[in-house]
This record gives sequence, C-alpha cells and structure tokens, in this order.
Amino acid sequence: MNNYRLDYLDQLESESIHIFREVAAQFEKPALLFSGGKDSIVLVHLALKAFRPGKLPFPLVHIDTGHNFEEALNFRDALAEKIGEKLIVRKVEDTIQQRALTEPKGKFASRNALQTFTLLDTIEEFEFDACIGGARRDEEKARAKERIFSVRDEFGQWDPKLQRPELWNIYNGKIHKGENVRVFPISNWTELDIWNYIRREKIELPSIYFSHEREVLEHEGQLVATSNFIQIEPGDKISVKRVRYRTVGDMTCTAAVESNASQVEDIIHEIITTKTSERGETRIDDKVSEAAMEDRKKNGYF
Repeated sequence: MNNYRLDYLDQLESESIHIFREVAAQFEKPALLFSGGKDSIVLVHLALKAFRPGKLPFPLVHIDTGHNFEEALNFRDALAEKIGEKLIVRKVEDTIQQRALTEPKGKFASRNALQTFTLLDTIEEFEFDACIGGARRDEEKARAKERIFSVRDEFGQWDPKLQRPELWNIYNGKIHKGENVRVFPISNWTELDIWNYIRREKIELPSIYFSHEREVLEHEGQLVATSNFIQIEPGDKISVKRVRYRTVGDMTCTAAVESNASQVEDIIHEIITTKTSERGETRIDDKVSEAAMEDRKKNGYF
C-alpha cells in the first residue's frame, strides 16, 4: 500500500497547474497578467511547470500605470527575457491621451482606477477571452467573493451576485462573444503559502520585497516612498527608514512596512506573527471606502 501523502504546497501547486491547463484547453486567446510582483512571479513559475518544455500558450501582459516601482519593472523585463516568452506592455498614459481622461488629483493621485480602461482596451485589441491574474481570496473582502473562473460581461463588468458554481474542481469557461473570463489560479493560496512556496522553490524576487533603506513619507501611520508621483507639502514628516514591501502596486498607493527581514525565512516569521492583512496594512487605495475594491472590480478592474 502506498502511504505517500502530498504536502499541502504540492496540493496547492497541483490545483493551480490544473487550472492553467484548463485555461489552455477551454480558451482560444488567454493572457497572463504579469506586473513583476511576487504573486504574478509565482504564477509564471507555475505556468512554466504546467507547460514546459513547450512554450506558454499565452503572452505575458502588463498594464503599466507609469507609477510603478523601478525594481518591479526591471525584474519584469529580465524574467520575460530569461524564459523567452512574449511580454506585451500597454501604458495607462497612452490611454489617458487617447481617451482624453482626467488625471486623478490630490496628494496620492493613483491611476489604479484608470487601469481598467487600458485593460479593457488591451483585451479588445488582442481579442483575449481569458486573463489570468494573481489575486488571492485572503487579500481583501471583494476578492473573497470571486470564483476562480470569474465571468465578465461585454463591458468588462463583474456581478458578484451572478457567478457560476465550481464543484469538484470543474470550471465552466463557456462565454458569449465579447465576454471575458478572469482566472485566478492561486485564489486558494494565502500570503504565507506564497512565501513558503517561494522558499521551497527558490524563486527569485525583486529586491523591494526585502529589507532596505528608503526615504519615506509618514502619513496616517503608513510609510509611503517619496517620488515625483506624490505631493510633498510643508510639514510632511519625511525620514529614511529600513523597510520592505508586502505587496507591490503603484508608488502612489502602496505603503512599506518597517522591517529588518532580509531573508525569506525572516519574512515568513513576520507574516506568522503579524495581525494585519497584506493589503489592509499597505494599500492606501483600499481605504477609500469599505467597498473600494468591489466597486473597481464591478467596473472591470483585475
């Protein structure tokens, strides 16, 4: 009798690989949304496991707001080149000009909401019928409502009350012309799972995830990196601190955390002992309202 039991990371990996292969089987023109952040890097790692030695059956796509951390962008380009896969980059700045959109104003003027326009335009341009993303259910309340295969209508909108059942790992990707499916292969993973997997698989990450010195603006208990994208005002408290990032979004809406964790083991220990969620501690844009993320997703956001 075989007493071999899968490690829980093996189980998560197996489920994710199964989802990737379902995407390849059910859709004609899928894409993998890739930002150079840790979750999308794990997605690429899983995709390579699912399809190597063949080529990935989809391109990597990044919707670039123009407010990204340089470390993440450099890693994005280097990884795409290393694995020899196609990287498509579409810029929110171009969408703003083409659509004559109004730039957000204020101290932390984020382009996150405008990303939706660029994403939907990119889906239309390349006729993508599925977009694979790195969202996880433990990140935020709206994420927790979403299925692994999340259908969007012809306008890119998501209805949280109109979702398909997903029983016994059976995923229904049938859509009408113009509709799109967002697919989340690591939906059942947690932040701790991600880091344990990174440790086990020895996955390289941008340096921004590890402790480093950075000039930050202290605002309402959060540490925001100084940059040309935020308004520095008289009286602002600016200092150099030793920080790292738990999640990497725009420089305008992503806060750092004070940390001396320079190794993966140290980060895992921090996650185990912290009482705050990844996005809850570090994402300014999620604090606009209780339903900030859900409202963005209803309009077509990732």
